[in-house]
Amino acid sequence: MIRPSVGLLGRIVAILLLAVTIEFAVSTYLYERASHVSVRDDEARRLAEHLIVARRVLNERPAAERREVAEELTTDRYIVGWSTETPPRPTIAPAMDSMRRQIVDWEPSLAATDIHLRLTSPGRTSVVSGDLRLDDGTLLSFRMREGVRTLDLAFGRVLLALIPAIALMLLSGVLIGRILQPLRMLARAADKLGRGAGGQGAPLIVPERGPGEVRHVTRAFNRMQARIGRLIDERTRALAAVGHDLRTPLARLRLRADAIRDDEVREAIGTDIEEMEAMVSSLLAFLGGEGDVEQPELTDLAILCANLADDAADHGRDVHYVGPDHFDCRLRRFGMKRALTNLVENALHYGERATITLHADPGQDVRIRVEDDGPGIPPESLELVLEPFVRLDTARRRDTVGFGLGLSIVARVVAAEGGELTLANRPAGGLCAEIRLPHCRT
Repeated sequence: MIRPSVGLLGRIVAILLLAVTIEFAVSTYLYERASHVSVRDDEARRLAEHLIVARRVLNERPAAERREVAEELTTDRYIVGWSTETPPRPTIAPAMDSMRRQIVDWEPSLAATDIHLRLTSPGRTSVVSGDLRLDDGTLLSFRMREGVRTLDLAFGRVLLALIPAIALMLLSGVLIGRILQPLRMLARAADKLGRGAGGQGAPLIVPERGPGEVRHVTRAFNRMQARIGRLIDERTRALAAVGHDLRTPLARLRLRADAIRDDEVREAIGTDIEEMEAMVSSLLAFLGGEGDVEQPELTDLAILCANLADDAADHGRDVHYVGPDHFDCRLRRFGMKRALTNLVENALHYGERATITLHADPGQDVRIRVEDDGPGIPPESLELVLEPFVRLDTARRRDTVGFGLGLSIVARVVAAEGGELTLANRPAGGLCAEIRLPHCRT
C-alpha cells in the first residue's frame, strides 16, 4: 500500500509559510509592545493610589494651604504640585493613552478627573508627568522622579524584528537541509557510479527516504545501477570467455609456426601472433575481463619503478630510473605496474630513450613522470589521445600495435587510485606523461 505524502515542493512551501507566519506574529506583537511605555503594573497601581490620596487631601484643604500641602505630599517617587492655571495639553500620545488606561483600571474614580499624561523628556528613558482636576476646577500636577524606558524607536523595532526573522530563517534552512539530504546522498552515489565504483562489487544501494519525488528518483536510480551492474557482469563473463577462446587458437598457431622451416615466414607469422595477443590483452584489460577487482596493498613504489627500468635495460632498451631507493605507498600494485608498463612501452615505441622519475616528498602529492625523446603529440590532441581506440597516425608512426587503448588503460588505473594523468610536450622535444597521486597513503 502506497502511503500519501507531501511532495518536496509542498514541504518547502509549508516550512516557509510556517516561518513567515511565526515571524509576522512575533513582529506584530513586538511592534505593538514597542508603542507602549514599559511600566510595570505595580508602578501604575502605586501612582494611581498616590493620586487618589493627594486629590482627596487637596480637595479638603482651602486654596491658601494647597500649595504647602502639595509639597508635603511629594515623595521620593512623585513630585506633587497645585495650580489654578491650566497648562497647554498636547494631543495624548498612544503610549500615554495606554498608561492612562492602566492607571484608570486600578482607580476607576480617576476617570472623571480629566487626568492627562505627557512625556516631559521623550527618548529612550522618558519622564512621565501629568495633571488632573480637583472638585473646584483647579489642577493637581504630578511628575515621576524616575524615568521610564520606552521602546518607541524605529531602530529598536527593526532590531527586535530581525532577531526572530534571522533565527527562523536559520531554522528553516536546517529543516530544508534535512529534506534535501536524500538528494545529496543520491548525488554522491551517482558520482561514485559515474567513476565506476558501482560497476563492480557490491551495488551502491541508496536508502529510499524523503519526499515522494525523492523516493521515486532514488528507487529508479537503484534499479538503473542494478541493471548496469548486471550488464557489466555479463560483459565481463563474455569477454573472459572470448579471451580464452581466442588465446587457445593463438597458442595452436604459435606451436604450428614453430614447425615452419622457413625462418623468414616463421618470424613473420610469430610477429603477427604476438600482435594479436597484445591486442587481445589490451582489449581485455580495458574492458575489465581479466579477473576480480584488485585491492590496494602496501607497495614499494620506488622498487616498482626501478624494476621496470631494469627489465627494459635487460632487453637492451635505454631506460633510466631517477628517484628515491624506497617509498612505500598503498595502492593497487598490479594495476599500477600495468599503467607504468604501458607508459614505458609507449615512450620506447616512439622514442629511443625513456626516463622514469619519482617525486615523493613528505606531505606532498606523489608524482611519477615518464619522459621520452620522441616526436611528441600535437597540443590540440593531448586530451584526445586519452580516449579509447584513438590513434594519432598523422603524428606518430603507423606500425603501432594494438587498438589504441594503452593511455586509456593508464588513465583508468590512475583514476581508480584517486589520481590524475596529464600529458605535456617537453620543451627539448618528446612527451612527458605525469601521474599525480594525491591520496597515496603510506
